Amino acid sequence: MHTFEAKNLMQGINEHLGPFRKTQSETMLGFGQMAKAAMAEGAVSAKQKELIALAIGITSHCGGCIAFHIKALQRLGCTRAEFEETLNVCIYMAGGPGLMMVADALSAWDEITGPAA
Repeated sequence: MHTFEAKNLMQGINEHLGPFRKTQSETMLGFGQMAKAAMAEGAVSAKQKELIALAIGITSHCGGCIAFHIKALQRLGCTRAEFEETLNVCIYMAGGPGLMMVADALSAWDEITGPAA
């Protein structure tokens, strides 16, 4: 069984970036402000923006991006159907390598939300 271990990945990223946030506070504050502005509700909803960010994370092969954006999507009420349709676009745009990352995304979704019914 394929397991992505999204929670461990997010915890490790946060632990490693914690000291960096303190020593490089201006850069990290700027990144945080940029993220907040980019992901804010607007003509495109926050959930749609998170789906876009997830797709970019998958096609860029970024495990941390996958985990953090899935966590945000669940907070925003994303359904499994919306999530899986986004995965279809990732496979279309990234082919076989995208399909391999989709396996990680499915594993992360199940780990964070619980398995699909």
